[in-house]
Amino acid sequence: MVANGNAERLFPFKTSLNASTLMPFRLGLDQQMRIAAEAGYDGYEIWVRDVDAFVADGKSLRTLREEIGALGIAIPNAIAFFRWADRDERVREEALAQARREMALLAELGCEAVAAPPFGDVEGVQPHEFAQRFAELVKIGAETGVEPFLEFWGRAASLSTLEDTLKVLHALGNSGAKLLLDPFHMYTGGSKLESLHIVKGRNVGIVHANDYGELPPRETIADRDRLFPGDGIAPLNQLADTLHRNGYKGYLSLELFMDNYGDLGPAEVARHGLNKLKAAFSISPS
Repeated sequence: MVANGNAERLFPFKTSLNASTLMPFRLGLDQQMRIAAEAGYDGYEIWVRDVDAFVADGKSLRTLREEIGALGIAIPNAIAFFRWADRDERVREEALAQARREMALLAELGCEAVAAPPFGDVEGVQPHEFAQRFAELVKIGAETGVEPFLEFWGRAASLSTLEDTLKVLHALGNSGAKLLLDPFHMYTGGSKLESLHIVKGRNVGIVHANDYGELPPRETIADRDRLFPGDGIAPLNQLADTLHRNGYKGYLSLELFMDNYGDLGPAEVARHGLNKLKAAFSISPS
């Protein structure tokens, strides 16, 4: 239960911390995981580049996986950047090879999924083409045990809205594919919250949690301008209600890109973020 004035509101989701939120502190992957677990998060969303750095330092992923198990925290998703939907066929081939390598690496850590945004040159790529190319990622995911989540970016040349993404899911047919939702990208791309009403909870892989203010305006707002949930104007309570009605019970992952947090240290940022996330995404018990 989450206190809200004199009323008690429900929080029916799992919580996660995205590694981007802790970037200003330049921590190792093992330190990041420990901070998230001690703050009380259910999961931690890692970045592949941090996994690469961890391995480059000669550290063992098997040992880290054992430590993660002892911490009692999950890795529900990873952030990666491979050009799986690029217009250039040769680039796509290289991207699929990269995806296979990185998914295998993530599997060693017990990571369950990986984000698949429209990274690269995707201008003019049509929904049916995204669907065909995403299906190739799904196949690799089935082989490695790491499921790709289809993500839209508000500023992408294609696949910039929830509506675009739903067209791709439709083209995929009854595949059970899952999407990654992000209020910031919904805002910058002009997605409509009403479009989420038809999305079943089973088709949502993970939801990024963040907020945004009236300024800077939508045309110029940048990732670094993201706010803690509840500190801006995003309709987060409506988003939470819709997700809950649609049957989503998965992770909300706090994803910020702030340059610094003033006097707050990483543990304080993690705890503060968790409290803000739960308050902003809580729902009425009725």
